[in-house]
Amino acid sequence: MSKIGKINISIPEKVKVVLNGSVVNIEGPLGKKSLNLDLEVFDFNLDDGKSFSIKPKTINQDTKRLWGMNRSLLNNAIIGITTGYSKTLELSGVGYRAALKGKQLNLQLGFSHDINFDIPDGVKISVEKQNIIKISGSDKQEVGSIASKIKSFRPPEPYKGKGIKEQGQYILRKEGKKK
Repeated sequence: MSKIGKINISIPEKVKVVLNGSVVNIEGPLGKKSLNLDLEVFDFNLDDGKSFSIKPKTINQDTKRLWGMNRSLLNNAIIGITTGYSKTLELSGVGYRAALKGKQLNLQLGFSHDINFDIPDGVKISVEKQNIIKISGSDKQEVGSIASKIKSFRPPEPYKGKGIKEQGQYILRKEGKKK
């Protein structure tokens, strides 16, 4: 049995969940989200608009794995539609700064050129200081992949800790050369 899959998902007041064929449509204050659910494998049970659950029709190794994953995807969609997801990135290094220029994020990361990152639709990026970037949106996967893409421009190095890191991320530091 899946420990995660067994838990019912509660629906907040402002969220509406509808099953159309094999597509679960979720509407809330921050937008709409639709997810495919394989109804040949799972039963979808909606309880009075207050909560819902999914259960596999037959339990074997494959359906156990998919059960928890599908439940987590549906739960993440509901959380994203109601409160949203956000990640905060820090730029540490001399001369490292970020600025918004229209629909682009301009990054100065110690290279001979600036890096212009196009902000996709559905994700909001704000620069709080010159060295703090806040990424927010309703899709957990999209927010995480954009944060990962921005961090890949200049990953933190282990000697001085210069680079782009998530807020609160610990960087394993190395000792420098000895004389």
